[in-house]
Amino acid sequence: MLTALGALLASPVAAAAAIYGSRGASRAAREGGVLNGYDTLTNQLQEERAEMRAELVTLRADLAAERAESARLRLLVTQLGGTP
Repeated sequence: MLTALGALLASPVAAAAAIYGSRGASRAAREGGVLNGYDTLTNQLQEERAEMRAELVTLRADLAAERAESARLRLLVTQLGGTP
């Protein structure tokens, strides 16, 4: 009889422990997923930043070339007697 009473008392405790453990595991999985999501997002942003910096370098070089060409053409117009 004592064994039966002990089993009856132990089963709700075991069920509560299982539910609490399941919640803890779910929370840990969720937090792990969030951290992995942040890590992935950070990596993507760093890659995009590197691409944007490379594009910026290219655009600055193009702008410098355009300014040099514009200055050359102004000089040529001035040498031919015109006003730029």
